[in-house]
Amino acid sequence: MKKKILIKDAFIMAAGRGVRLRPLTFKIPKGMVKYKQNTLISNGIKKLKKQIKNVHVSVGYKGPILAKHVIENKVSSIVNTEGKGNCWWIYNSMFKFLNRPMFVLTCDNITNINFKKIENDYINLNSPACMLVPVSPVEGLDGDYIFYKKNIVQKLSRKKKSDIYCSGIQILNPMKLNKITKPCEDFNMLWNQLIKTKKLYVSNCTPIKWFTVDKINDLKRLRRLKN
Repeated sequence: MKKKILIKDAFIMAAGRGVRLRPLTFKIPKGMVKYKQNTLISNGIKKLKKQIKNVHVSVGYKGPILAKHVIENKVSSIVNTEGKGNCWWIYNSMFKFLNRPMFVLTCDNITNINFKKIENDYINLNSPACMLVPVSPVEGLDGDYIFYKKNIVQKLSRKKKSDIYCSGIQILNPMKLNKITKPCEDFNMLWNQLIKTKKLYVSNCTPIKWFTVDKINDLKRLRRLKN
């Protein structure tokens, strides 16, 4: 019998302007860029809802259009973060009172995840306030390289290379983060606080398949891949 996922919440960050996907994003938000028969974000929502009970989404740029779209895909809640940084919601929304882990992903992630395996790894690491889910570097895709020792992140770098980098996927506990960090709006600032106190962890597990759409060429490349 397949074991159920204990983590009940997933949060998709979809508030960005998608500047590097212009001209597509002049009229629609990044998450609504067409992918297969639907959109980037609806593809992610459908995958998540197969295993995770509550799927939440942040909206910002062209928020009303995106909000309507994700409501049609039956998400649990929507947080308006227009004009705010990508981790503002941790400190300034209802989620600051959530004292349990949640998966956090970006709307441009195209991935297959063994949620149970990553969840077990998170529990084995004593359920830290934040655990990054890494990927092996993919040629042509930018990322923050992760340097770590015994699963504790020592450094993140865009220039110096390592064997893994950030995927845009994390498990975090909002209430724990509110207790041990100062409010900020950007994940890089949040991660730097955790690195200084040796409280940013990295998982031993990587997604089965991973790709991200940041630029027009990424989208063209994705559409050529076999999925």
